[in-house]
Amino acid sequence: MRKLLCMFVVVWVASAEAEERIISLAPHITELLFSVGAGSEVVGVMSYSNYPEAAKSIPVIGSHDKLNYEQIIALQPTLAIGWEGGNSSDAMDRLRDLGIRVESHAPHTLEDVGESLRWIGEISGHNREGEAAAQDYFKRLEELRETQLSQSRLSVYYQIWHEPQMTVNGDHLITDVIQMCGGNNIFSDAIPLVPKVSMESILQRNPEVIVMAGIPGEQPERIGRWQRWTTLAAIQKGNLFEVHPDLLHRHSSRILDGAEALCSALDIAKRRAGRD
Repeated sequence: MRKLLCMFVVVWVASAEAEERIISLAPHITELLFSVGAGSEVVGVMSYSNYPEAAKSIPVIGSHDKLNYEQIIALQPTLAIGWEGGNSSDAMDRLRDLGIRVESHAPHTLEDVGESLRWIGEISGHNREGEAAAQDYFKRLEELRETQLSQSRLSVYYQIWHEPQMTVNGDHLITDVIQMCGGNNIFSDAIPLVPKVSMESILQRNPEVIVMAGIPGEQPERIGRWQRWTTLAAIQKGNLFEVHPDLLHRHSSRILDGAEALCSALDIAKRRAGRD
C-alpha cells in the first residue's frame, strides 16, 4: 500500500511540474501556443489577442508597451513567452525578477515561423504537437513556393501606415513573403526594421505595386489617398491592393494565408504587365 501511495505521489508531482501557467506577450505567440495544443495553459495574453476564438476569453495583461504587473502576479504564471524586438528588455527583466521563467524568439523568414512552432512546442511541453504543427506548416509552405516559380519580378511598396508613411525593410518577415511572391521590396535597404519614409522617396523609387495593410474594402479612402500620385507606375497600372494585417503582421502559421493573398495580388499585377 505504501509503495502504491509513493507511486501515486511521484506521478502527481511529475504531472504538476509539467503543467505550465503561461502568459503570452504578443498576439502571434498566443496563436502559436494554440497551434501546438498549449492554449488551455495560457492564463494571460496581450491586447489584440483575438485568434483563435478561445483566446478572447483569456485575461489581458497589457499592451505592447505596458504590462499590468499586479495582474500578472495574481495569475501566478510559471512561463512568459515574449517577442524579441517587440517586447522591451526592461519588461522581460522585470518578469524575471518576479521569478517567472522568460523565453523569447524573433522569426525573420517564413522558415523561421515553422521552427517557432517546434520551439513553442518544446518550451511549453508539447513537443509532439509542435512537431506535427511544424510539419503541416512546412508542407503548405513548400506547396505555396511551388506555385511561385516565375522569374518575373515587380517592385513593391508595402504600406503599414499612411501618416506618416511606414513600411518594412529587408530584414522583416514581410519582405521574405514579398520575395517569395515575385516582388522586390523597394525599401529593403532602409533602417530600422519598420522605417518611416517620405512620399518623395516613394515617388523616386516608383513602385510597380503598392500593397497596403488593411481589411479589403473596409476603408475605401485607404486606396483613394493614392490616386493623386498619378506619376507612380502602380497608380497607372491600377496595382493597389490590400491584405489583412493580422495575416501578415503576426508571425504565426496564418502568415501563409497572408502570403497567399499577397501572391494573388502580385499575380494580377504580373498579368497586367504581361509578365505572368
